[in-house]
Amino acid sequence: MFRAGLGPLFRGRLLLLVHTGRTTGRPRRTVIEVVESATVDGRRSWTVASGFGPDADWYRNLVRTPHAAVQDGRRFHAVTAHLLPAEEGGEVMSRYASRHPRTARRLAGFMGLAVDGRTVDYHRVGESLPFVRLVEGTGPRR
Repeated sequence: MFRAGLGPLFRGRLLLLVHTGRTTGRPRRTVIEVVESATVDGRRSWTVASGFGPDADWYRNLVRTPHAAVQDGRRFHAVTAHLLPAEEGGEVMSRYASRHPRTARRLAGFMGLAVDGRTVDYHRVGESLPFVRLVEGTGPRR
């Protein structure tokens, strides 16, 4: 969908991440969900989480080579990946759960946490997920 120019349909909820393979050195593409986005001092940033934990290929690739690019809508942005500490991940997940409660419940259920109507500790869920902040400014061009 991104290659066909239909990225704007996702309204900022999804990004196409273009990153470098850690073993091949070749460009890799992965569509990821945006947990939070912000603009600070004229630089955009997107916070994403690895729902499959630290073993997800895209996450491991960013750990190895933090310079990447994202496609948001039709535009590409050079970014640098910053791994967030667990405490900050907990805060990010708590904010996400208040904006998207059904999606947050599904994610918690997928992770094996109780979601049978009782309150889920989303801060704890966020502390167990690896979060990455992709900050615009440095990284390879398209």
